[in-house]
Amino acid sequence: MIETLELGSVPSNEECIQVNPKTDYLPAMRAECKRYKELLEKLFPVPKDVRAWFVIKSNPHDFGTYLEVAVKYDENDDAACVYAYNVEDNLPANWPTE
Repeated sequence: MIETLELGSVPSNEECIQVNPKTDYLPAMRAECKRYKELLEKLFPVPKDVRAWFVIKSNPHDFGTYLEVAVKYDENDDAACVYAYNVEDNLPANWPTE
């Protein structure tokens, strides 16, 4: 069975786009999540024999849809479980300074 760990939309110490029914926030939120997903893919490359991958997931909210990055993994694959929880345990706190 495929499981999902939600990882947020940005590193934990960074400001993020907020749901706002008065503005068109989704394009900026999608761009923010895409950047975070790319960072996570760079920091945590998925080994070829591991059934895990990153996605951008939408979720309903009272004030509108919000997006966040998640790692999906096969719960029957021990290596995938270890991989996914390692990602969750080692998420970056800030955007890299490049």
